[in-house]
Amino acid sequence: MGIYIAFLRSVNVGGTGKLPMSDLARMCRDIGFHDVQTYIASGNVIFATEMTPEGARVSLEARLYEYCGKSIRVHIRTPEELSQIIANNPFPDAAGNQLGVLLLDGAPDLSAPLVGKQDEHVAAGSREVYAHYPSGMGRSKLVLPGSTTGTTRNMNTLIKVLNLACKLA
Repeated sequence: MGIYIAFLRSVNVGGTGKLPMSDLARMCRDIGFHDVQTYIASGNVIFATEMTPEGARVSLEARLYEYCGKSIRVHIRTPEELSQIIANNPFPDAAGNQLGVLLLDGAPDLSAPLVGKQDEHVAAGSREVYAHYPSGMGRSKLVLPGSTTGTTRNMNTLIKVLNLACKLA
């Protein structure tokens, strides 16, 4: 049985995409996921399943569509993958709440000039983009490539959900 962390895109952010975490946990259990645990109201859920990561993603996206009537993209990482994302942080001195990690389905493309870049620092990972926001994420106008399909979590959140996932192992 594998342990996975699902990160939902555009859930409970800025008043849009309302999805109570209790409903998300129930949906996950209905799918057949075990040891389901959500973390904060932004669509983070840790669970165990015998499904592959892709099978879990497809099942959760289908169930979310039934519930919400619209597509909600899900990005799944294993604890090992999340641990690697954290270890590969190119901005280790940045405060955790000022370091966003955009989770993507594939390799990022940072070849074009970044729109809205001010004092931010950006680096590509394997399936993520790291962005350090020295003036704060809420003040930034930076538009990262892949932001329309990916989902961002700050480093503090990634560390917390990894710790929760490791307790399931």
